[in-house]
Amino acid sequence: MPSPDLILRHTNLPDGRTNQDVAVTDGRIIAVESHLQGTGAQEVDCQGYLLSPHFVDPHFHMDATLSYGLPRINESGTLLEGIAVWGELKPTLKADAIIERALTYCDWAVAKGLLAIRSHVDTSDPSLLAVNALLEVKKKVAPYIDLQLVAFPQDGVLRTKGGISNLERALDKGVDVVGGIPHFERTMADGAASVKLLCEIAAERGLLVDMHCDESDDPLSRHIETLADETQRLGLQGRVNGSHCTSMHSMDNYYVSKLLPLIAESGVSVIANPLINITLQGRHDTYPKRRGMTRVPELMAAGVNVAFGHDCVMDPWYGMGSADMLEVAHMGLHVAQMTSQKGIRDCFDAVTVNAAKVMHLKGYGLDVGCDASFVLLQARDKIEAIRLRANRLKVWKKGVLLAETPEVVAALQLPNRPPATRFMN
Repeated sequence: MPSPDLILRHTNLPDGRTNQDVAVTDGRIIAVESHLQGTGAQEVDCQGYLLSPHFVDPHFHMDATLSYGLPRINESGTLLEGIAVWGELKPTLKADAIIERALTYCDWAVAKGLLAIRSHVDTSDPSLLAVNALLEVKKKVAPYIDLQLVAFPQDGVLRTKGGISNLERALDKGVDVVGGIPHFERTMADGAASVKLLCEIAAERGLLVDMHCDESDDPLSRHIETLADETQRLGLQGRVNGSHCTSMHSMDNYYVSKLLPLIAESGVSVIANPLINITLQGRHDTYPKRRGMTRVPELMAAGVNVAFGHDCVMDPWYGMGSADMLEVAHMGLHVAQMTSQKGIRDCFDAVTVNAAKVMHLKGYGLDVGCDASFVLLQARDKIEAIRLRANRLKVWKKGVLLAETPEVVAALQLPNRPPATRFMN
């Protein structure tokens, strides 16, 4: 084997393997083995820390990010007031401001080891200002972030004048994925019709589909079943995702027992957004209050690919956030009560391998031949990484170091360390 460009020594891997050396040449992994022979042009002693494929956010709204307080704050905290605030902001949006906020967020993302993002972009405005802005951002960040854009008719593709035309023009410009929001159409029938129409557009163009689906506390919002059925009718298996699906949290178990096999058979994936679902849903409840997030463990048990998204950071819907997908996983395991060892590991997968599968990322992973795009975490395994929201020591994109953070010394960080000094009064 020729001398590698980079060798990472003494890594722990997410699959449980320990003390592994990872060799990289020309931006790709060429070897993963214990006690790798030879030397590299550059070597890093990882000291038994966790090397993970980079984090992936399969559901975000980059056109709105970092706009919190413009033109006002969402005081009720509801989804509908957030949509109203966004509607008030849209006429005042400037392309340069959208681009600047998005690029700032992308800097945050890289520092957190988040190197792939699927962002919905509003197509309801006939000027397509936000679409053009994010297409420019996509070009600018291409060396370090895979930014995938979804044509998203925020105001409803049928209830908005020119909604279909706007969406198709966005796709013509190079937007990657067909989106929708059936539960925001005027009627249930219109919602179902929009799913059918949008899936047909995707099938005709050979594109992926990602629908905001049943982001509601209403158990009768059942557009996910239409999405699953259209996926099978049009032969779109493996290319379709239903985002949010929060109404499933309020559905009775009998109906869900029918719905889960339908989703699994159709090959539709599901994205939950723990931080936002727990914030926006259940707002009209007194007590007991519903958690609102979809049935993550049940979907996983049924064989559905489930991922977690951040959804929002400092925008009309959510005033918090920092591009940290471990924070998303941390909230997800709490809301879904996935506190078993397997459950916690599954939540780590929901922001890495599962999310990469939703986005159809090529070259993702830690196998030989994969891109050398990974993050070194100051943790020994997946469970510790989530528990500590572990420090990102180094972040590489195709073998190029993009970001690094000094190691944090903490008594609770690692096993087998001497106890911290105790200061007594």
